[in-house]
Amino acid sequence: MGIVKWDPLRELRMMQEQMNRLFEQSRERNAGEPFEEGVWVPPVDIYEDGAQVVVKMEVPEVDQEDIAVQIEGNSLLISGERRLECSDERPNYHRLERSYGRFRRSFVLPAGVDPEGCRASFDRGVLKVVLPKLDDSPQRRITVKVEG
Repeated sequence: MGIVKWDPLRELRMMQEQMNRLFEQSRERNAGEPFEEGVWVPPVDIYEDGAQVVVKMEVPEVDQEDIAVQIEGNSLLISGERRLECSDERPNYHRLERSYGRFRRSFVLPAGVDPEGCRASFDRGVLKVVLPKLDDSPQRRITVKVEG
């Protein structure tokens, strides 16, 4: 069993992400979107795999051009839109359970990732964002002379 570094802020970041999702869902519900464009929050897996952090998001029936991946500060932002098929003759739905419309998810990045090395790929309805970890070089101790 490997050694896991203790992160005193981990639970706080997880709580912040949950609060962000709650506020995003609330805002989206009240945005005046048409009925068929309900709240859609694509599911996400985030895990560490050796020297990188991997984010996988299920975005079926979303065109690659309709997805944006950005890093702002220490947050990863993923947004996009799943469009409802529109035509002159609208089908007579018997059931419409899948959500459509815009989505926006944000995640606090763990300490020690390299945002400059971020890369993303899109395959079979799954967006994969890979963030390499920074070199885990040993910490140095620096003595600072205090004058006064």
